[in-house]
Amino acid sequence: MRLRTRLFLSYIVLLLVTLMSLSLALIVVLGTQPAPSAPVYARLAAIVQGLNVRGLLDEFATADIIGQRRFDQIRSVLDEFAQTRSVRVLWLARIDNSTLVIHDSAGVYAVQSDIVVNNEEFFSAGLGRTLMPGSQQIYGRFADPDSALWLFGGVTRPLNALRRTNIESILIVAEPAPTVTLGQALAQFSSDILPALLRATGAAVLLAVFMAAFISQSLLKPLGNLLKGVRAVTKGQYEQRVPEVGPPEIRELAQEFNIMSQEVRATQNAQRDFLANVSHDLKTPLTSIQGYAQAVLDGAARDPQQAARIIYDEAARLNRLVNELTDLIRMQAGGLTLKHSQVDVNALINALTERLMVMAQRKHITLTTRLAPLPTISADGDRLAQVMTNLLSNALKFTESGGQVTVRTLPHPHEVEIIVEDNGIGIPAEDLPRLFERFYQVDKSRGPKRGTGLGLAIAQEIVHAHGGRISIHSDGPGKGTTVRVRLPIHTLS
Repeated sequence: MRLRTRLFLSYIVLLLVTLMSLSLALIVVLGTQPAPSAPVYARLAAIVQGLNVRGLLDEFATADIIGQRRFDQIRSVLDEFAQTRSVRVLWLARIDNSTLVIHDSAGVYAVQSDIVVNNEEFFSAGLGRTLMPGSQQIYGRFADPDSALWLFGGVTRPLNALRRTNIESILIVAEPAPTVTLGQALAQFSSDILPALLRATGAAVLLAVFMAAFISQSLLKPLGNLLKGVRAVTKGQYEQRVPEVGPPEIRELAQEFNIMSQEVRATQNAQRDFLANVSHDLKTPLTSIQGYAQAVLDGAARDPQQAARIIYDEAARLNRLVNELTDLIRMQAGGLTLKHSQVDVNALINALTERLMVMAQRKHITLTTRLAPLPTISADGDRLAQVMTNLLSNALKFTESGGQVTVRTLPHPHEVEIIVEDNGIGIPAEDLPRLFERFYQVDKSRGPKRGTGLGLAIAQEIVHAHGGRISIHSDGPGKGTTVRVRLPIHTLS
């Protein structure tokens, strides 16, 4: 299944799940929420008007002078009214902050038992016209001991108002608080909400189609560019680059692809250069070895000892090339093992410059040192000597007769710095970034001899293995070269 189709289907599924969850939530809410109380209060107010509440309240107001027989008659009237109207009638008395039950047509509350009544705001104009002055409408809810909830409406009036007591007589009519049943909720959902929900679903599906098309386009186009780039690289087109567009993750992927493509191209170029250089470097000594060996075998060599010396030198050159290749492969595979000891960098440089002084004098080059006091460092002395020998040999090789090579050292808070400077033939700016690549060599015009292109790569691996840094700077052809090596100061544990 293509990505575009998957995106579209995922949007549709997500949309349907969301709508179904919303529908179920609406049904649950409608099935559990209480119905509005205002219509119930209005109906109860109309029922109270049929109870001759005014006459009853008049008798309640003189309750202290009526007898038990009249009380019983009033209770009978209330019970009969409750039965014929299918409601519940309660006669209550409020004393200070307590409310007591005088009579409950349902018989749930005993006489003189406490009841908690919660009042709510409501007013019936029709009931208000039938009340005497001093009487007030009352509405609210209360709960039975079994937690059944009731809504009520009624009238309250002070008892013995002329005596100004703090007792109120309350006559209320109640019915169970209604709730929306699940069946009612489903009926309401199907009749009122479902059509609107279906219309919303249709609109959402269309929106999902457009969103899927837009997002898939924003994703698939950059991915398509990456796919084209990958196919180009597999065909050897290492110069291929892809646009770095799209979401951040895809942009980052495109950046990494371009970096990878560049590195692969650089590696391929380096390998191609290596094959050209090594084939040249191998061909020359092998030709010499073969020629002089044939001359010796044929007896045509004028000086067999000189021929043997040339064969030996050329074989040594081949051996050096093989050793350098072996060292570099082992270093880059993580197989370089350093034998740390306390190394006096200045003493090491003095020993190397003294050893290379013969080469400098032969080329009439001034080789000098300017060494500042340095602390000893923890390092592999033989490997550092290999690095410095390479740097000094390069400086002498590419400095013309009468030139100068200087080695300086500088202390830093946590590092020591070694600087090799020459006023030789310099390095073109375009070659500087590639000097540490394997097998890379600047054009043959830089000097009389070509190396293997491995010396600086090996030097960089050794310096990095010590936790240091190496850099090369040149202002251009004929303006000399400066190499800087920084090594951290470590103490042996």
